[in-house]
Amino acid sequence: MASSHSSSPVPQSNSSDAFFKKEMDATKRFRPVQSLPDVCPKEPTGDPSNLCDSPSLVVDQQRWTIYHSKVNLPAALNDPRLAKRESDFFTKTWGVDFVDTEVTPSFYLPQITKEHFALYQQEIAPREKVHERCKNICKGTFDRTLLHTHDKSRTDLEQVPKIFMKPDFALEDSLTFNTVLPWSHFSTAGGKGNRDAASSKLLQEKLSHYLDIVEVNIAHQISLRSEAFFHAMTSQHELQDYLRKTSQAVKLLREKISKIDKVMCEGSLRVLRLSLTRNNCIKAYNKLKLMATVHQTQPTVQLLLSTSEFVGALDLIATTQEVLQQELQGIHSFRHLGSQLCELEKLIDKMMIAEFSTYARNDLNRPLEDDCQILEEERLVSLVFGLLKQRKLNFYEIYGDEMINTAKNIIKQCVVNTVSQIEEIDTEVVVKLADQMRMMNFPQWFDLLKSIFSKFTIFLKRIKATLNTIRSVVFLVLDKNQKNRDLEDTLQKNSAKESSVDTEVAYLTHEGMFISDAFGEGELLAGAADTTSQRNTSPNSEPCSSDSVSEPECTTDSSSSKEQTSCSVTPGGVEMMIGDDVTLTDLELVRLANNIQELLYNASDICHDRSVKFLMARAKDGFLEKLNSNEFVTLSRLMEGFILDTEQICGRKSMSLRGALQSQANRFVNRFHEERKTKLSLLLDNERWKQAEVPAEFQDLVDSVSDGRISLPEKKPAATEERKPAEFLIVEGQKYATVGTVLLLIRIILEYCQCVDNIPSITTDMLTRLSDLLKYFNSRSCQLVLGAGALQVVGLKTITTKNLALSSRCLQLIVHYIPIIRAHFEARLQPKQFSMLRHFDHITKDYHDHIAEISAKLVAIMDSLFDKLLSKYEVKAPVPSACFRNICKQMAKMHEAIYDLLPEEQTQMLFLRINASYKLHLKRQLAHLNVVNDGGPLNGLVTSDVAFYTGNLQALKGLNNLDLNMAEIWEQKR
Repeated sequence: MASSHSSSPVPQSNSSDAFFKKEMDATKRFRPVQSLPDVCPKEPTGDPSNLCDSPSLVVDQQRWTIYHSKVNLPAALNDPRLAKRESDFFTKTWGVDFVDTEVTPSFYLPQITKEHFALYQQEIAPREKVHERCKNICKGTFDRTLLHTHDKSRTDLEQVPKIFMKPDFALEDSLTFNTVLPWSHFSTAGGKGNRDAASSKLLQEKLSHYLDIVEVNIAHQISLRSEAFFHAMTSQHELQDYLRKTSQAVKLLREKISKIDKVMCEGSLRVLRLSLTRNNCIKAYNKLKLMATVHQTQPTVQLLLSTSEFVGALDLIATTQEVLQQELQGIHSFRHLGSQLCELEKLIDKMMIAEFSTYARNDLNRPLEDDCQILEEERLVSLVFGLLKQRKLNFYEIYGDEMINTAKNIIKQCVVNTVSQIEEIDTEVVVKLADQMRMMNFPQWFDLLKSIFSKFTIFLKRIKATLNTIRSVVFLVLDKNQKNRDLEDTLQKNSAKESSVDTEVAYLTHEGMFISDAFGEGELLAGAADTTSQRNTSPNSEPCSSDSVSEPECTTDSSSSKEQTSCSVTPGGVEMMIGDDVTLTDLELVRLANNIQELLYNASDICHDRSVKFLMARAKDGFLEKLNSNEFVTLSRLMEGFILDTEQICGRKSMSLRGALQSQANRFVNRFHEERKTKLSLLLDNERWKQAEVPAEFQDLVDSVSDGRISLPEKKPAATEERKPAEFLIVEGQKYATVGTVLLLIRIILEYCQCVDNIPSITTDMLTRLSDLLKYFNSRSCQLVLGAGALQVVGLKTITTKNLALSSRCLQLIVHYIPIIRAHFEARLQPKQFSMLRHFDHITKDYHDHIAEISAKLVAIMDSLFDKLLSKYEVKAPVPSACFRNICKQMAKMHEAIYDLLPEEQTQMLFLRINASYKLHLKRQLAHLNVVNDGGPLNGLVTSDVAFYTGNLQALKGLNNLDLNMAEIWEQKR
């Protein structure tokens, strides 16, 4: 049935209803077979027809063609983010908010309308009508022929039993076989042989008829499709020709590619393979060197630990762990090394803590000489940095515990050394140190306390120097963290700038791979290694050889950590390496620095607390309360000096020792005040209120106060001639007649003031006690003099006017010193304590009231005398009368008693008041006697007596200019 190439492609149908088909040119009917895109086209020969527009590795390596474009239209249209299918796929790229805007028409393109196609439509319309008519005729004829043929074939095929049409028809099946060939037709029973033979023949003919029907239908179907069959056969022959030509072209192309491979590629690829092999060998060699170095980690760590190089050991462990996790991950022989290094790191932590504890003990327990040098500063810095590296931030607590123990030992050692030098203390009998200490007298105990304070001062200075070194390490790490952050910020900015620069990289167009992936890997690795080695070596160092390309990768000893560290110098001149692997935050470092500073404050508190316990142990038997003023002042000054020294060293006040000093000062003030109050009470009880001589030392004391120095003068050496005591006390040019009690009271007052200077902390207590002492003197002197208590206490017969005047003058002397005392205390009080100065105002008022009462008492004495004498006065001769002579005599005695004691002004004021009382009584008596100023004889007698009184009174010393105004004795006429 096959046909040749020259046979007609149109089958000749024998059917009577064959339809007409237009003859077609074979060149137009069959599309020429195009060749596949040429990946490696032929070499250009000058013939343009031989060139292909498909991409070429040789020609179009850099030129972009349409084959580079790739469009995934379903991905653009099926946007999963859209709720429904959108017609505009630009939302895929520009988002759901993309708005299609109107595009401005181009000026270079004409506006096309339907009128441009009117001529074409007129020409093509008749042809289209003829084409549609022919197509309908051909379609109707073909459909009728096909329908008639189909109906006839269908009628013939219906004669064939359905069993032959089943897809699972198989004679091997017994049922199928019995149905097709019934056994009844082949029975050999007697008398029926001819019928069976006829049935068999009939069956055979029937099957033959079925076969003919099937063959006729098959032939009919083949005839209907003969054109497609012959066309396929013709195409098969043409396809075989094209395949033969293609095979020849492929063979030729392969030969050319083989030649190109030998000439251009084989040598280069061999170079690449050898380069990759060399790089792999170098990597394997470096990996082996790295494994050998890592294998020596544990012995190297042991060697570093033997020399207490904890930081180097930790750096080596950290570097090895990093290498195991990155470079040597999965190495079976090193599967246990990581856990061993972790255990070794834990052991180093314990060793560093034990080493720091030993260092703290050695540093604090060395002899306390006047030397504040840091013990082994390099060792301390190394330990602190190692502890910071391992985040052991509570190491300062170890130092704090050692400080407490050392402070106890300092006191114990000082007591033992002092007791051993005192022969009076038998250490075999008195075993306890506290009991031995209580057997010391004040000078011995004071020297012991002074020694303890000096030891504590040196102790605190050493602690401060050590803690300052530790804090400097912490601040250096903090500063390093800040610099690292600044460097990272700078690198990020630089990398952002570099990323904006376009880098030209050659790549294979067809394969889409970077050429550098297979062409220059060895050179890139070598270049990176050279760059790293140049950064880590000095300018004068020699370049690395090819055998050590990756040498920086396999360096794991302690020196490798130095490549990633910066050298810093502590204030003490100790160099230390601060690595980047200290993972402490700024907050942790600042908190640690504050805790270390707080530890210095705690050291001051510890020294103060131990000193307080030492004081309390000595004060159990009341030793401190029995100290005299000088001893307590000396002790107070020593303690104040130690407190100021510790505040200067540590920068903060510690209140425990200051509180103990204040407590002892309060006890001292109570005892001090009670002693002097008792002394004053005894002096007043024995005071006979007579004018006392003033020793020279008291005059010197008063003179020192006048010069502005409220303090007890130093005792002068005995002169060749002893100065005689003075009759009066000279105070700023005024004479004061005093009693011995007041002189001693002035000295006591100055002792209070001097005690305030020596112990400023007791100023307020001393002010209160001094106020109480002054009030006590005022009230007690009033009881003894004005209240006549001295009659029973001392045994005086009477309280004379001289006693009263002397008491008044003593009170005036105290009042003179109260403003000076007030100013002294005011200068030493805080502004908020100035309200306490009102006590002096109250005391001044009380003293003035007391002085006024004494003056009134003196006037009252004379008033009672006038009342007694003038009530018996009679106007008669002789003149002067006995009454006036007696009055003048008493006035003279009064003047004689007080003139030397009181100032002249006070004497005049007193006698004016006495004179007023005299005139009042005289006037009353004259009125009783009905004597008036009429110039009569009685008036003359009275005038003579008054003249006698006036003359005698003005004749007294200091009263000559006294205006008596005696005219007031007469009743005024109305």
